[in-house]
Amino acid sequence: MDKRSLIEKLQLAPHPEGGYYRRTYESSHTHLGRRLMSSIFYLLTDDQPIGHLHRNRSDIIHYWQAGDPLRYTLLSPEGKLLQITLGPKLDEGQQLQLTVPGGFWKASQLLCGDFGLISEAVSPGFDFDDHDMAHAEGMRNRYPEHWAVLEKLCKQ
Repeated sequence: MDKRSLIEKLQLAPHPEGGYYRRTYESSHTHLGRRLMSSIFYLLTDDQPIGHLHRNRSDIIHYWQAGDPLRYTLLSPEGKLLQITLGPKLDEGQQLQLTVPGGFWKASQLLCGDFGLISEAVSPGFDFDDHDMAHAEGMRNRYPEHWAVLEKLCKQ
């Protein structure tokens, strides 16, 4: 399977963060007007290798599905920087899934290869009103100690 076939077969569309996606599930159950859960496919490719720095209100579980590993850069609300790689090589420290709590800044990167495919489960369900893209100037001013890592992850 190659990236073009995956985009076509999974019916993926460009995502505002970078890469490609398709919502695959949205719970029919709600609480206070919010869907309880939603899920997507998310694909990064060699020509769309970065899911730019953003944060969500909801918790998100990321599940590695296929292709090459993806590195996640996370920044906690307290300013702690973490990098975790999702992929199949558990003996090399890669993980098959990653939970990112709501309120964390996060970015994903395809470091090598043609594509990396994940799925995400979001609870409560994803809503673009709960989504913030990072602005480079604000991130540089707030986290100068991490700017060398964050700079390339901010959408220009």
